Amino acid sequence: MSKGPTLKMKNRLNRIVIAFVLIGFITLIFRVGYISIGQYDFYSAEATNQQLDDLTVNAKRGTIYDRNMKVLARSATVWTVFISPVDIKEEDREMIAEGLSQILEVDKATILEQCKKNNRYEVVKQKVEEDVADEVNKFIDENGITAVHMVEDSKRYYPYGNFASSVIGFTGTDNQGLYGIEAYYDNYLKGTSGRIVSAVNAKGTDMPYQYEKYYEPEDGNSLVLTIDESIQHYVEKALEQAVTQHKASNRGCAIAMNVNTGEILAMATKPDFDLNDPFTIADEETREAIEKLTGDERTKALREAREEQWRNKAVSEIYEPGSVFKVITGSAALEEKTQSLDNTYTCGGSVTIAGKTIRCWKSGGHGTIDFTGAFVNSCNPAFIAIGQTLGASRLYSYIKNYGLIEPTGIDLPGEAESLTIDEEDYGPVELASASFGQSNKITPIQMMTAFCAVVNGGYLVTPHVVKQVLDSDGNVVETYGTEVKRQVISEETSATMRKILEQDVVANGGSNAYVKGFSIGGKSGTSEKLDLNTKPNATKEEKEARIGSFIGFSPVDDPEIAVMVMIDEPRAGQVYGSQVAAPAVASIMADVLPYIGIEPSYTKEELENMEVKVPSMVGTDLASAQGKLSAQGLKYRVLGDGNSVLKQIPAGGSSMPRGSTVLLYTSENVEEEVATVPNVVGMTPAQANQALTNAGLNVKFEGPSENTNAKVSAQNIQEETQLSKGSIVTLTCVADDQTG
Repeated sequence: MSKGPTLKMKNRLNRIVIAFVLIGFITLIFRVGYISIGQYDFYSAEATNQQLDDLTVNAKRGTIYDRNMKVLARSATVWTVFISPVDIKEEDREMIAEGLSQILEVDKATILEQCKKNNRYEVVKQKVEEDVADEVNKFIDENGITAVHMVEDSKRYYPYGNFASSVIGFTGTDNQGLYGIEAYYDNYLKGTSGRIVSAVNAKGTDMPYQYEKYYEPEDGNSLVLTIDESIQHYVEKALEQAVTQHKASNRGCAIAMNVNTGEILAMATKPDFDLNDPFTIADEETREAIEKLTGDERTKALREAREEQWRNKAVSEIYEPGSVFKVITGSAALEEKTQSLDNTYTCGGSVTIAGKTIRCWKSGGHGTIDFTGAFVNSCNPAFIAIGQTLGASRLYSYIKNYGLIEPTGIDLPGEAESLTIDEEDYGPVELASASFGQSNKITPIQMMTAFCAVVNGGYLVTPHVVKQVLDSDGNVVETYGTEVKRQVISEETSATMRKILEQDVVANGGSNAYVKGFSIGGKSGTSEKLDLNTKPNATKEEKEARIGSFIGFSPVDDPEIAVMVMIDEPRAGQVYGSQVAAPAVASIMADVLPYIGIEPSYTKEELENMEVKVPSMVGTDLASAQGKLSAQGLKYRVLGDGNSVLKQIPAGGSSMPRGSTVLLYTSENVEEEVATVPNVVGMTPAQANQALTNAGLNVKFEGPSENTNAKVSAQNIQEETQLSKGSIVTLTCVADDQTG
């Protein structure tokens, strides 16, 4: 008969069991401790997420102002409409989907599917305007709905539409800056989001007790730009006209800059786009072409078209500046004293360097000219000679010191890197071509910044578009002033360059950048697009591709402002910077200089040819009207047999040259005389004046109409248009100057 377990065996078994229990207990204690202490943050967050519903409330984005506190971009309150599906009774789904669909213009079937989900937050529509939000609130109240909610959000508005679009940029649906200033200063503008925290149960529905906490969002800071809204409008108007008139196939850009501080007063790219609708392709022809595509091809074309229309040409694209660059070579030679104003050069139309023939723009050459004449005539062989006296090392050092090798540091996104020849790669041909502005590729903002250093006393300043940062109460929290990087040339050399560049504008009786009453200096540039016209199998159009540009500054003795216009691939006849860009600079200067308080100073000849404002004679007796018009240097023609003026053409307040004729109507029954506008483009000013005068119309000239080589390049009223006789037709004149 077997014996049961002995006492000794029982004790041994008990000890084993107790040991296992102790090990398990100790392990449990350590595990609990690890979870409760070591992983406290993790499980605490998990518990909070399970027990609390957290809804983000977007902060109001800061406002963007121009330098005079005009609003360029602002945020307005809108609402996000969302539903809590777990709170919707099955019998109410149809009613809610139907009502919201009609109010919000959202597909009913989509909302119905959202109503069937098992969560508390389904967005029906974002960025709902106030009037629509009011309708949603009314729908909620009338139907006693508790599962439809709205939370405040903000939406970006741009009051001027396409104004400074490539500079200001735009935001996405989440109010994040995507381009331009909106992107570069996003951290300043966006603010800090708020939250709505409410308690929920395990099913995600409201707890039986009330718990909700609102964390106020912090509005973003606002920006005050250096941009002047009025100057920006002047620049955009002139640039758009130039791009359209000369059929620029690769857009154009313009910059207005304070030469001493680096403040950007205006910057534009044309064609541009509407900031309130940035994802729509603005160019109708491009848009229609994309709509004909399908699949990946369409997606790619749409992406590329958007990127192109958003890109700030003045900052994000590089080009060969052509003869504008001669201010770098010339100022360096004067500063290093390798050349003086007394040096002379002989141009026979071309020069051969290391077996390569380089031609001047003037095939017959300029003959013998001095240093100033090299600028006025924009002579390539002369500047090749000037560059040779400098040598590659010194020319390269000035290219570097003028900031053409590194980005300017402007406070805008996407500044392109320049492509310049390394110092060790300069040979005789490279030195020659670089001396007159070919072979090195830079951005327009780099060329503009370097040009300002040439004329402002030699100081290279950092360009910038933001002046101040304001908090939500309007207090200044940060200011951006002038940042001088270095002095490149002496005050003396800079003063000499200003006088030379003034001669470049006034030579031969006036050029296309000349504005009566104001001292203006400047330089034109016309460059080949070597990457196009030297490629294998280049088309005729590619071989002829050019970039025409002009930079002007004023006043000459004490510069305040510089203006640059660049037209990329003009396709309507002339391609020279002196013809396609200089008139636009003149137009901008004529508007801007009086606006910024620079007083005109006219010569005796200019005073004699000044325009006058037509006085309003309506209601005046005929004899008085005749006397006042004669006193203003205006002619008149009376139509009717009355004794007082009932109507006049042109109207009072119009500007017209002395000697023009005002038509005075003195009887009700006199039929208004009508004239047909002739086409005068291509005529000399005298021929155009005769043609329009014969038609019974008055003429107003813009540009160098007194220049012996001037031709009419544009008229503001199309040919065959019917106008009242006496109306004013404005003609734009361009001197037949092919320098640059």
